[in-house]
Amino acid sequence: MMIKAPIHFLNNRVFLSATVTVWYNRDADSIMPPPAATNLGHTPPDGGWGWAVVLGSFISIGFSYAFPKSLTIYFKEIQAYFSVSYSEIAWVSSVMLASMYAGGPVSSVLVNRFGSRPVVMVGGVMVCAGMVLASFGTTIIHLYLCVGVIGGLGLAFNLQPALAIIGTYFQVKRPLANGLAMTGSPVVLFTLAPLNQFLFDSFGWRGSFLILGAIVLNCCVAGALMRPVNKAIQPKPKLEAPPCDQEDPSANANAQSANLLTEESQSEGKKERCLDKFIDVSLFKHRGFLIYLIGNVVMFFGLFAPVVFLAPYARHQGVDEYSAAFLLSIFALVDMFVRPLTGFIGNTKWVRPRIQYFFSFAVVYNGVCHLLCPLAEGYSGLVVYTVFFGVAFGMLCALLFEVLMDLVGPKRFSTAVGLVTIIECGPVLLGPPMSGALVDKFGDYKYMYYACGVIMLVPGIFFFIMNYYNYKKLDEERRQSAGAEMRNSDEAVELKMNQIEKIAYETDG
Repeated sequence: MMIKAPIHFLNNRVFLSATVTVWYNRDADSIMPPPAATNLGHTPPDGGWGWAVVLGSFISIGFSYAFPKSLTIYFKEIQAYFSVSYSEIAWVSSVMLASMYAGGPVSSVLVNRFGSRPVVMVGGVMVCAGMVLASFGTTIIHLYLCVGVIGGLGLAFNLQPALAIIGTYFQVKRPLANGLAMTGSPVVLFTLAPLNQFLFDSFGWRGSFLILGAIVLNCCVAGALMRPVNKAIQPKPKLEAPPCDQEDPSANANAQSANLLTEESQSEGKKERCLDKFIDVSLFKHRGFLIYLIGNVVMFFGLFAPVVFLAPYARHQGVDEYSAAFLLSIFALVDMFVRPLTGFIGNTKWVRPRIQYFFSFAVVYNGVCHLLCPLAEGYSGLVVYTVFFGVAFGMLCALLFEVLMDLVGPKRFSTAVGLVTIIECGPVLLGPPMSGALVDKFGDYKYMYYACGVIMLVPGIFFFIMNYYNYKKLDEERRQSAGAEMRNSDEAVELKMNQIEKIAYETDG
């Protein structure tokens, strides 16, 4: 808020013309707290080179999520080669995903220190090195370390920066940009699945790992596209300093206030800023962040298992192996088109102000699909379920990180997503094995789908209730803030009038 109080002299009388100008945030109706939209230090260009950055994020995010899933094609031959059980070989993908999520905080620190571009390029080199080293593996432990740990950390260095940099380039069109970038996951999976089958038939798993190591170097190309945003473009409006020959009482007051800061308080502020570069512990006091974190931890226990067990469930129903595998292709194809469409819908003026409700609906929609899955009869019923599940999964994934950025703001997003991913590491690692244990115990997949449906439905309802509470509190805080600003403006105007009356009285005297 800015107070303008020009003085006008007319017929030896003093008149005060007070104009109160309120700076209103265009995103004030969104769930994002006001500081979250204004702490970037620049106005995002919402286009231009930002679309090249979206392309780089598309590639980087695509490899991060699709690469661990695509490696399952080689598991059967690797299992026979090392004479291990299926559960032992399945840990390769689980360790890779867990490492990708656990490496989130490390990636956050590196992004805050060096920016997105070098971190993504280093991540691409790490995944390449892990795949090349794994091709010379002699034990399954070797694959755990090379593919799982080294490759997983490399994917963490690809995922985190790609998500963070979009917030520096986009604000108005950010949901659309995030939706387009998240589409990389189904597109890359849809491409890698047949490619891996061709490589496997032609070169075996060792030769395929060497070639995949070269292919994943495209993440370095994606990183090269992620140049830092030019903060000189469309700078935020700043109040111009008054000329030196004019006296500015507010400037004098500000100078006097600044002189009151002691060296001790300044040093404490520096220490806090240094700590925030590594981990922003104040996020655990952020109401919206805590709501997102609690709901997501529960949700991730049931998020990936229905995808992992889709083809086995179809084969359990008597569907041939080729048709069962084709369900995954249908799922990826639907997911591919739903994600950008979700981003477009989320960017509309009707959805953007309350985008958290849209995300809550996507979570509930997933849960309902899983609860109804056992009712699907025959292959045609499974196809219908796959289509609806693809829509639900695509909606959720397109909004997953956008709603977090909307809550905490782009400036704090890098640290927030790092904290979220390391906490979600446990559910990601344990969710599919726990679901598989239900199948082993009951000998039927329907109980697993019932459990996943309930696990998704509970956080969906939680999100609806708590987001309503969060919106209500934010509205109250905005009204209180506006009222306090108006009271301060009234006091400032009254003080200015008293000063002018005093000057007028002395002049008349």
